[in-house]
Amino acid sequence: MAGELIYNRVQERATRRQTEQAFGSRHADVLLEAPMERREPTLESAPPASPPHIPSAAGDPRIDYVVEVRGAAAATLQAHWSGIERRFGRRAGLSESGGAVHATFQMVSRNGVAGEAELLEFRTEVETLAVAHGAAVSAPPMREALDAAQALDRACADVDVQIALHVLGPVEVELRGGEGFSVARREGGVTLLLDVPRTPDLGGSYAAMTRAARRLGGRVVDDNGNALDERALGAIGAEVEALRMRLGEIGIEPGSPLALRLFS
Repeated sequence: MAGELIYNRVQERATRRQTEQAFGSRHADVLLEAPMERREPTLESAPPASPPHIPSAAGDPRIDYVVEVRGAAAATLQAHWSGIERRFGRRAGLSESGGAVHATFQMVSRNGVAGEAELLEFRTEVETLAVAHGAAVSAPPMREALDAAQALDRACADVDVQIALHVLGPVEVELRGGEGFSVARREGGVTLLLDVPRTPDLGGSYAAMTRAARRLGGRVVDDNGNALDERALGAIGAEVEALRMRLGEIGIEPGSPLALRLFS
């Protein structure tokens, strides 16, 4: 099938980094550097007297290992959270809801599943912090959490797909972003890329990508250089819809906050 020739299934989710490097740099391109997610403006600094902001979300147990901390003020723990943040980066989070503080660790991403030793280190760090402030902790069994994370990772690997359309030859128009796909220069033309699980409106974005490929005026081919006619593009569109349905079956809405975290 034509679609099998033009999409990249990320069997080992860590290879995402290699895909990004092959696709192109992060520098602005004269054709397009379309952001895949909206970034809210942030303040560079806050008044010293302002209390630290504690998010209200308690993490998502499908992808986060959640340690509940009771008996210590959220602001107090936040003030001593920097060491854990430095060690685990954005995978670690601290939130407050239901009268408790929740320390979370993201177990699943495109890099795969966290190791048992790393998860144990996180839990130990949180327990040490809690004890230092006279607080008690509770958390699910680590083995069960890791087994569930590995099952989710296997399901995600099966739908971790990127659609690439290569347009060869001199382009006749300039493309602009905002339609759910990315464009980058390549030798002899440009590449249009649709990241399936990270795209909210899959059908609309794929249709926009095919229209853009036609507007460029070159020859549309797959990864192997085979020409893609209207029939082949339609077959790929059917695969995109099938992937959207399979994502829904495992409880993931394409482009949702959960999907953006899982496929990052």
